[in-house]
Amino acid sequence: MPRIHVHLLSDSTGETLEMIAKAALAQFENADVVRHFWPMVRSQAHLDRIAPELAASPGLVLYTLVNAQTRKALEEKCRQMSLPAVDALDSVTVALEAQLGQEAHGRPGRQHRMDEAYFDRVEAIQFTIAHDDGVGHENWEQADILLAGVSRSSKTPTSIYLANRGFKVANIPLVVESPPPPALYGLKHPTVVGLTTAPERLVQIRRNRLLTLNEREETAYIDNERVKKEVQFARRLFSDNNWPVIDVTRRSIEETAAAIIRIHNERTKRVKPDEKPI
Repeated sequence: MPRIHVHLLSDSTGETLEMIAKAALAQFENADVVRHFWPMVRSQAHLDRIAPELAASPGLVLYTLVNAQTRKALEEKCRQMSLPAVDALDSVTVALEAQLGQEAHGRPGRQHRMDEAYFDRVEAIQFTIAHDDGVGHENWEQADILLAGVSRSSKTPTSIYLANRGFKVANIPLVVESPPPPALYGLKHPTVVGLTTAPERLVQIRRNRLLTLNEREETAYIDNERVKKEVQFARRLFSDNNWPVIDVTRRSIEETAAAIIRIHNERTKRVKPDEKPI
């Protein structure tokens, strides 16, 4: 497959554009793509500095530029260099304008403004970091979501991803020899979700983890039979407490988080405003 260049131009942090590009490129196997990232492009002068780079590495130009003048200037440069240019949000914005009956505000970085939602997300991240790996169980009732699972079942990365979506998340590792604190079984507010995975895959992940720590000794931590018993212990716990379970064996962090959010939202909808979740 030939190598292609993809230029990502944004008038803000570029986070949205990067996610769009990543999602689109994931549909193509073995794509040899060189990405060029240009954030905070808000002036003609900045475009002029980027133009030689576009000419030197011609390819697809993806952009999210809300300022009409900057956008028109980029489109003209791309036309002169015969480069395809695509506004990543244009179709969605036009459709929303038609549905809402109003024009979109042309303010760069509007989705990243420091509003109440921004500070809620910061608070969620702080809470999640402070309640990782079973820490702070006395505050679990304040969490939106609690993840439970054996060691290396992707609890921490999933928690951090959810926190970036604005959810306060706590997580606890399930260990056969060390029962969870009683607080876990009396929670009212958080949605408790169990994470499980195939024992064979878990052994592989744990073994790789030990290698990164220069630990080569065979221990119960990576013993096949031992790991199977751990997974069975966790599954029984989930079943006994009627907690929803997600198998993360073949899921990415994003896919796991999406499933958790769906479970949480469905549970929240079932609860009346004047009663606590159960």
